[in-house]
Amino acid sequence: MQRHALLCCTLMLATAASAQEPPEAARRLAQDATIVDTHIDAPGILMDKWADLGIEAPDREFDYPRARAGGLDVAFMSIYTSAKRDEDGTAWQAAHMQIDAVEALAARHPDRFAILRSPGDVDGLRAGGRVLLALGMENGAPIGDDLAELQRFFDRGVRYVTLAHSANNRISDSSYTLQKRWNGLSPFGREVVAEMNRLGIMVDVSHLSDAAVRQAVELSTVPVIASHSALRHFTPGFERNLSDELAQAIAAKGGVIQIPFGTAFVNPEAAQNIQAYFRAAYDFDRRNAELEAAGSPTEDRQAFEAQWEADHPTPSTKIDAVLDQVDHAVARVGVDHVGIGSDFDGVGGNLPDALRTVADYPNLVAGLQARGHSDADIRKILGGNLLRVWTEVEAGAGPR
Repeated sequence: MQRHALLCCTLMLATAASAQEPPEAARRLAQDATIVDTHIDAPGILMDKWADLGIEAPDREFDYPRARAGGLDVAFMSIYTSAKRDEDGTAWQAAHMQIDAVEALAARHPDRFAILRSPGDVDGLRAGGRVLLALGMENGAPIGDDLAELQRFFDRGVRYVTLAHSANNRISDSSYTLQKRWNGLSPFGREVVAEMNRLGIMVDVSHLSDAAVRQAVELSTVPVIASHSALRHFTPGFERNLSDELAQAIAAKGGVIQIPFGTAFVNPEAAQNIQAYFRAAYDFDRRNAELEAAGSPTEDRQAFEAQWEADHPTPSTKIDAVLDQVDHAVARVGVDHVGIGSDFDGVGGNLPDALRTVADYPNLVAGLQARGHSDADIRKILGGNLLRVWTEVEAGAGPR
């Protein structure tokens, strides 16, 4: 519910100051380390309302000035398509339009942005203070039934694909759906994983059902990622977050779990609310289908959504909730398999205190330092681990 479909009406101003200024040591490390954030939802908003993210954009959580202030080097732009777009056949067009928007942004500001297609290009392209824009496709719906579309999206720069999103699709079951379709991956989904391995596209298991995550990890010949998934240890019963067992399976394959910042993922009350929402929405849709079949007036979806929002306000959350996630992940899977995937611009402003925009990575660094993580380990968490995995996936690719 707190995702993209409601973003236009729930996006909050993202200019709130951090709870406190981070120490200078944290600022220096954030600027010196290579920070890779694997999930920023700027492209979808650009399609709804263009903003020049090369200059200050106060109604967004990502823009160039704040990215540089926070030390961000590589920002994976989320090429997101909804389940509805999958159903009505517009996912392919929407994905290409979002890629166009990212390319336009980079073309407007070649001194500030560059498109990143390979981890080996990071040092060269970021010279001069550029923020590098990599592409991750959130939801495999745009490829339709055609494996050849993966090659076409690879050629446009897509370097990870989240196999499904909020609903089951042709590729995989979703963690959010109450009724699974494939008991994991579909037969086509297994082909998709193999083709992604061949091309050098990272397989992203965020949003997938437990069975689908397990199967994707087993089938992939290279490490997989969870681009923005927290750990279920703190949110019991919330399948959207990874169990310790699944996180350990990803790590055993050499992969990385990218911890998100969104309140719904790291706050237990918010996680319970989103689980309850999907159950209520399922009941609402079933009830309306029955009313429609009986020839009776259906209930208003917009009114249902508005009432749900009113009855379930987002709880206030501190940065400690994210730090707890990182600590638990490091303890369970090892520091070499943990990273960050914020979900900035994708959760309607529902973020912890002190992690409100891309300017706030130094606050995360300060929190990790205060909890005893070494600077070397923090560098791994901020981006080193993800770049290692990306390099391995690229090296494992076959002829294209």
